[in-house]
Amino acid sequence: MIDVNQLRNGTTFTKDGELYRVLNYSHNKPGRGKATIRVQVRNLRSGARTEMTFNSGERVEDIRLEGREVQFLYDDGQFLTFMDLETYEQPQISHDIFGDDIKYLKENLQLKLNSYENEIIDYELPKSVEYEVIESEAAVAGDTANSPTKKVTVETGLTVTVPMFVNVGDTIKVNTDDGSYITRV
Repeated sequence: MIDVNQLRNGTTFTKDGELYRVLNYSHNKPGRGKATIRVQVRNLRSGARTEMTFNSGERVEDIRLEGREVQFLYDDGQFLTFMDLETYEQPQISHDIFGDDIKYLKENLQLKLNSYENEIIDYELPKSVEYEVIESEAAVAGDTANSPTKKVTVETGLTVTVPMFVNVGDTIKVNTDDGSYITRV
Protein backbone atom coordinates (compact mmCIF):
# COMPACT_ATOMS: atom_id res chain seq x y z
CA MET A 1 0.00 0.00 0.00
CA ILE A 2 1.23 3.47 -0.84
CA ASP A 3 -0.01 6.89 0.19
CA VAL A 4 -1.77 8.80 -2.62
CA ASN A 5 0.80 11.59 -2.15
CA GLN A 6 3.34 9.20 -3.73
CA LEU A 7 1.35 8.81 -6.95
CA ARG A 8 3.43 10.30 -9.76
CA ASN A 9 3.34 10.08 -13.54
CA GLY A 10 3.92 6.47 -14.62
CA THR A 11 2.99 4.90 -11.25
CA THR A 12 0.75 1.84 -11.52
CA PHE A 13 -1.80 0.92 -8.86
CA THR A 14 -4.96 -1.08 -8.35
CA LYS A 15 -8.27 0.17 -6.98
CA ASP A 16 -11.57 -1.74 -6.86
CA GLY A 17 -10.02 -4.62 -8.80
CA GLU A 18 -8.96 -2.44 -11.76
CA LEU A 19 -5.39 -1.63 -12.81
CA TYR A 20 -4.47 2.02 -13.44
CA ARG A 21 -1.44 3.99 -14.63
CA VAL A 22 -1.06 7.64 -13.60
CA LEU A 23 -0.85 10.00 -16.60
CA ASN A 24 -1.03 13.32 -14.78
CA TYR A 25 -0.76 14.26 -11.09
CA SER A 26 -1.76 17.43 -9.26
CA HIS A 27 -1.76 18.29 -5.55
CA ASN A 28 -4.28 20.92 -4.38
CA LYS A 29 -4.06 22.45 -0.92
CA PRO A 30 -6.88 24.83 -0.07
CA GLY A 31 -6.48 27.45 2.66
CA ARG A 32 -8.33 25.27 5.15
CA GLY A 33 -9.06 21.61 5.25
CA LYS A 34 -7.30 18.60 3.82
CA ALA A 35 -5.30 18.59 0.65
CA THR A 36 -6.72 16.75 -2.35
CA ILE A 37 -4.78 14.77 -4.91
CA ARG A 38 -6.22 14.71 -8.42
CA VAL A 39 -4.83 12.19 -10.89
CA GLN A 40 -5.66 11.50 -14.51
CA VAL A 41 -5.34 7.74 -15.05
CA ARG A 42 -5.65 5.16 -17.80
CA ASN A 43 -7.30 1.83 -17.09
CA LEU A 44 -4.70 -0.70 -18.25
CA ARG A 45 -7.27 -3.34 -19.18
CA SER A 46 -9.85 -1.23 -21.03
CA GLY A 47 -7.69 1.71 -22.09
CA ALA A 48 -10.28 4.20 -20.78
CA ARG A 49 -8.98 7.49 -19.38
CA THR A 50 -10.57 8.98 -16.29
CA GLU A 51 -9.89 11.39 -13.46
CA MET A 52 -9.78 10.40 -9.80
CA THR A 53 -9.70 12.56 -6.70
CA PHE A 54 -8.29 11.39 -3.37
CA ASN A 55 -8.08 13.04 0.04
CA SER A 56 -4.61 13.38 1.51
CA GLY A 57 -3.81 10.34 3.65
CA GLU A 58 -5.76 7.80 1.58
CA ARG A 59 -3.89 4.72 0.41
CA VAL A 60 -3.97 2.59 -2.75
CA GLU A 61 -2.41 -0.75 -3.60
CA ASP A 62 0.66 -0.27 -5.78
CA ILE A 63 1.61 -3.00 -8.24
CA ARG A 64 4.79 -3.96 -9.99
CA LEU A 65 4.63 -4.71 -13.67
CA GLU A 66 7.04 -7.23 -15.10
CA GLY A 67 8.63 -6.01 -18.30
CA ARG A 68 10.24 -8.04 -21.05
CA GLU A 69 11.98 -7.01 -24.23
CA VAL A 70 10.25 -8.22 -27.38
CA GLN A 71 10.54 -7.77 -31.12
CA PHE A 72 7.50 -7.04 -33.29
CA LEU A 73 7.07 -9.72 -35.96
CA TYR A 74 3.80 -9.16 -37.83
CA ASP A 75 0.13 -8.15 -37.73
CA ASP A 76 -2.33 -10.80 -38.92
CA GLY A 77 -5.29 -8.41 -38.92
CA GLN A 78 -6.66 -9.54 -35.56
CA PHE A 79 -3.58 -10.00 -33.37
CA LEU A 80 -0.08 -8.54 -33.17
CA THR A 81 2.66 -11.16 -32.88
CA PHE A 82 5.87 -10.50 -30.96
CA MET A 83 8.94 -12.58 -30.11
CA ASP A 84 10.45 -12.56 -26.61
CA LEU A 85 14.17 -11.86 -27.06
CA GLU A 86 15.20 -14.17 -24.19
CA THR A 87 12.87 -17.18 -24.44
CA TYR A 88 11.87 -16.88 -28.13
CA GLU A 89 8.20 -17.32 -27.15
CA GLN A 90 5.75 -15.60 -29.49
CA PRO A 91 2.98 -13.87 -27.53
CA GLN A 92 0.01 -12.54 -29.48
CA ILE A 93 -1.73 -9.36 -28.36
CA SER A 94 -5.06 -7.86 -29.36
CA HIS A 95 -5.10 -4.59 -31.31
CA ASP A 96 -7.08 -3.01 -28.43
CA ILE A 97 -4.01 -2.76 -26.17
CA PHE A 98 -2.12 -0.59 -28.67
CA GLY A 99 -5.01 1.51 -30.00
CA ASP A 100 -3.73 4.31 -32.27
CA ASP A 101 -0.09 3.53 -31.39
CA ILE A 102 -0.28 0.53 -33.71
CA LYS A 103 0.96 2.83 -36.51
CA TYR A 104 4.34 3.09 -34.74
CA LEU A 105 4.93 -0.67 -35.08
CA LYS A 106 7.12 -1.92 -37.90
CA GLU A 107 8.81 -5.26 -38.47
CA ASN A 108 11.75 -6.01 -36.14
CA LEU A 109 10.98 -3.02 -33.87
CA GLN A 110 12.15 -3.75 -30.32
CA LEU A 111 9.91 -2.62 -27.47
CA LYS A 112 8.94 -3.59 -23.94
CA LEU A 113 5.73 -5.43 -23.00
CA ASN A 114 4.57 -5.10 -19.39
CA SER A 115 2.55 -7.82 -17.71
CA TYR A 116 0.78 -8.26 -14.39
CA GLU A 117 0.17 -11.79 -13.14
CA ASN A 118 1.13 -13.15 -16.61
CA GLU A 119 -1.45 -10.93 -18.37
CA ILE A 120 0.08 -8.48 -20.88
CA ILE A 121 -1.56 -5.15 -20.17
CA ASP A 122 0.79 -2.38 -21.28
CA TYR A 123 3.76 -1.54 -23.52
CA GLU A 124 6.62 0.92 -23.80
CA LEU A 125 7.67 2.06 -27.27
CA PRO A 126 11.21 3.33 -27.90
CA LYS A 127 11.46 7.15 -27.67
CA SER A 128 12.10 7.46 -31.41
CA VAL A 129 11.83 5.20 -34.46
CA GLU A 130 13.17 5.53 -38.01
CA TYR A 131 10.73 5.15 -40.91
CA GLU A 132 10.98 5.32 -44.68
CA VAL A 133 8.78 7.92 -46.40
CA ILE A 134 6.53 6.26 -49.01
CA GLU A 135 4.20 9.13 -49.92
CA SER A 136 4.59 12.91 -49.85
CA GLU A 137 2.64 16.03 -50.69
CA ALA A 138 4.09 18.07 -53.53
CA ALA A 139 6.37 20.93 -52.49
CA VAL A 140 5.60 24.32 -54.00
CA ALA A 141 8.64 26.12 -55.47
CA GLY A 142 9.41 29.37 -53.70
CA ASP A 143 7.31 28.53 -50.65
CA THR A 144 10.03 29.12 -48.06
CA ALA A 145 8.58 31.78 -45.76
CA ASN A 146 7.75 30.90 -42.16
CA SER A 147 9.40 27.44 -42.20
CA PRO A 148 6.79 25.64 -44.35
CA THR A 149 5.86 22.03 -43.71
CA LYS A 150 4.07 19.26 -45.54
CA LYS A 151 2.52 15.93 -44.63
CA VAL A 152 4.17 12.63 -45.52
CA THR A 153 3.10 9.03 -45.02
CA VAL A 154 5.65 6.51 -43.75
CA GLU A 155 5.86 2.76 -44.30
CA THR A 156 3.48 1.95 -41.40
CA GLY A 157 0.73 4.32 -42.56
CA LEU A 158 1.58 6.98 -39.97
CA THR A 159 1.17 10.57 -41.20
CA VAL A 160 3.90 12.99 -40.06
CA THR A 161 4.34 16.74 -40.58
CA VAL A 162 7.86 17.37 -41.90
CA PRO A 163 9.92 20.19 -43.46
CA MET A 164 9.62 20.74 -47.22
CA PHE A 165 13.00 19.14 -48.05
CA VAL A 166 11.89 15.62 -47.03
CA ASN A 167 11.08 13.48 -50.10
CA VAL A 168 9.79 10.02 -50.93
CA GLY A 169 12.49 7.43 -50.18
CA ASP A 170 14.06 9.45 -47.34
CA THR A 171 14.35 7.94 -43.88
CA ILE A 172 13.09 10.11 -41.03
CA LYS A 173 13.21 9.78 -37.25
CA VAL A 174 9.85 10.20 -35.46
CA ASN A 175 9.15 10.86 -31.76
CA THR A 176 6.77 8.12 -30.53
CA ASP A 177 5.39 10.25 -27.68
CA ASP A 178 3.62 12.72 -29.95
CA GLY A 179 4.29 11.59 -33.54
CA SER A 180 6.44 14.58 -34.37
CA TYR A 181 9.32 14.75 -36.85
CA ILE A 182 12.81 14.81 -35.27
CA THR A 183 15.29 14.65 -38.15
CA ARG A 184 16.09 13.16 -41.52
CA VAL A 185 18.50 10.26 -41.25
